[in-house]
Amino acid sequence: MNHGLVFNFHFYLFGLLAVAGSLLFVTRRSPVAAALWLVNVMFCISAMFVMLDAQFIGAIQVLVYAGAIMVVFIFVVMLLNLGQPSQIQDLRSNGTRITAGLVGLAMLAEVMALTKVKLPIELPAPAASANVTTSIADVLFHQYLLPFELTSVLLLAAIVGAVVLAKRKV
Repeated sequence: MNHGLVFNFHFYLFGLLAVAGSLLFVTRRSPVAAALWLVNVMFCISAMFVMLDAQFIGAIQVLVYAGAIMVVFIFVVMLLNLGQPSQIQDLRSNGTRITAGLVGLAMLAEVMALTKVKLPIELPAPAASANVTTSIADVLFHQYLLPFELTSVLLLAAIVGAVVLAKRKV
């Protein structure tokens, strides 16, 4: 079996799933359903990063975006109570359940097929000071410290603003 063909197939599969998830993200009426589709997109993008040998960025993609930021987003949505019971219907239709089941079975088949494919593992010899995490942290906390901190203050201000707006409605 050609390993380049397997790589291309999975890369395009995750790209197609990311595009489909992003289209479903922008077409959902419920903000919670939209957030869940965005988490799906983040996982697909993370898988693409891992396939491109950027494992650190793939892990950070899941931890930061699909984890922390989406939790904050869901918290703010629930705090503002933007969802109406009629909008949750897009998660409970039979078509969505069947589609989710088929996608789940396809992903299970993917995992089972990949466990049978033995990819040649050729790891380069690590250099003494070449650490991906250290090099990223060095640039982030020295060269880009101010934009990094401004982003965190901006996110904090957005959360405080959402809380203030939610308090006014009550």
